[in-house]
Amino acid sequence: MTVLVAYNDSPQGETALHAAIAEAQRRGTSLAVLVLTPQDPAAGVPAGLAHQLDALTGDLERPEVTYRPEHVDPADAIVDEAERLHPELVVIGARKRSPVGKFLLGSTTQRVLLDSPSPVLVVKARH
Repeated sequence: MTVLVAYNDSPQGETALHAAIAEAQRRGTSLAVLVLTPQDPAAGVPAGLAHQLDALTGDLERPEVTYRPEHVDPADAIVDEAERLHPELVVIGARKRSPVGKFLLGSTTQRVLLDSPSPVLVVKARH
């Protein structure tokens, strides 16, 4: 089994990554990272993420890193990756948004919670 984390270069993404690493180590399983910022996979792992992955310790192997296609909504990309991998846990970061912001933009967190085939851990970013 594996722990899937949805990562982007933000406080929420960093917090989700740290939580996912801790969960994978605690469960004795592998880690998979879905980078939510669309980019060319040939460009390599984003620098901030690469630094975090280089610092992995213990029995945790360097994870598989996949990227959200540009035309795919973040929530759909997370759910699609969860359906592909069948992880035992999906970890996502969340931030506080106003009711108007939720109405206008929708809620990625809510959609992942409702549509994911795996349990979801939502972590709030530290300020």
